[in-house]
Amino acid sequence: MEYTMTVFLHQSWRDSRLAYNHTNETLGLDSRFVDKLWLPDTFIVNAKSAWFHDVTVENKLIRLQPDGVILYSIRITSTVACDMDLAKYPMDEQECMLHLESYGYSSEDIVYYWSENQEQIHGLNKLQLAQFTITSYHFATELMNFKSAGQFPRLSLHFHLRRNRGVYIIQSYMPSILLVAMSWVSFWISQAAVPARVSLAGITTVLTMTTLMVSARSSLPRASAIKALDVYFWICYVFVFAALVEYAFAHFNADYRKKQKAKAKAKVKVTEQRAEMDVKNAIVLFSLSAAGVTQELAVSRRQCRRPGNLMGSYRCVEVETGEAKKQRGARAGGQGGLRTLFKPIDADTIDIYARVVFPAAFVAVNVLYWAAYTM
Repeated sequence: MEYTMTVFLHQSWRDSRLAYNHTNETLGLDSRFVDKLWLPDTFIVNAKSAWFHDVTVENKLIRLQPDGVILYSIRITSTVACDMDLAKYPMDEQECMLHLESYGYSSEDIVYYWSENQEQIHGLNKLQLAQFTITSYHFATELMNFKSAGQFPRLSLHFHLRRNRGVYIIQSYMPSILLVAMSWVSFWISQAAVPARVSLAGITTVLTMTTLMVSARSSLPRASAIKALDVYFWICYVFVFAALVEYAFAHFNADYRKKQKAKAKAKVKVTEQRAEMDVKNAIVLFSLSAAGVTQELAVSRRQCRRPGNLMGSYRCVEVETGEAKKQRGARAGGQGGLRTLFKPIDADTIDIYARVVFPAAFVAVNVLYWAAYTM
C-alpha cells in the first residue's frame, strides 16, 4: 500500500563560517543561494516517488541567523510506501511511517535529531482524510547499521490511522443486510406461488448479492489476504442461497406428500376392491364345498374353472392361507417402518421454522462477526 503526502520539510543546522556580528537581524536569502551553501543530503527512505514544487518559483526558504544557524525549508510531495494488514478491512487500524535519513553522511559526519519543540510538526491533529482518521503519532531516532558503509542516523515519524467505517456501512453492510432480510420474505409466500418465491428468494437476491460483491471487490485494495468485508459478503451470500435451498426442500416435501396421499388413496381403493373379491371368493368356496369339492388349502394358489363348470361367472379363484397373509403383512410392515423413517415434513411447518431460525442464526453470526473484527 502507499499514501501521498505534501510536507514542508524544515531543516536547521549551524555553519560557523556564515556567522556575522554587524547586525542582529535574521537575513532572508534568495533560493538561488542554495547552490552556494552546504546542505544535508536528507532523503525519504520509504518514498516511491517525490518531487519539489516550483510554481510560481521554487518553493524554498532560507534564513540565516547571526550565529550561523541556517533554516532551510522546502515543500515536497511524495508517495510513500506503507505496509498495511488488511485482514480486518474495513475495521482495520494501520501504522504508517515516514523515514528521513542521510544518504551519504554517516553518524560520524552528521547527527539528526528532532527539534525539542515538536509542535513545529503541526497539522496532523487537524488533518481530515477521506478514509482515515489519525488517532496518534510519535517520533523516533535511531541508527541504521550497514556493514559496508557504517552507521547512518535516521528520523522516523510514526502515525496511527483508523479507517472511517461509516461509508462502508452505508455502501456495503446495509445493502447486504437488507438483501438477506428480503430473502426471508419468501417464507411468508405460499408454496403454490412458485414464480414469486423463485424470483424473490432465488434470482433477485442471489444475483443482486453477486453484483454487490463484484462491485465492492473492484473498489477494495488489492491484496491476497481475506478481508473482513469479504467474509461478511460470503456470510450474507450463504444465507441468501440457504433461503433458496429452503424453498427447494419445502417444495420437494410438499410434492412428495401429494404423491404419498395419491398412493394412499389408490391403496385404499385397491383394498376395498380386494375386500369385495374376498367376499365373492368366500361365496365361491362355499358353493364348491356344498357341491362336494375338497381342496388342499395349505398354500396360496389359483383355481380356475373347467369347461362346463356351473360357476361360469368366475373364471378363477385365488385362495390365500393364513400363513401367506402373515408373510404379506410382515413385508408391508417392514416397508411401512422404512417410510416412517423418511417421513416428509409439512411444507408450511418448514416455512414456520425458517421464519425463526434464519433471523436468529443471522443475528448470532453477526454478533460473532462484529465481536471478532472490532475487538
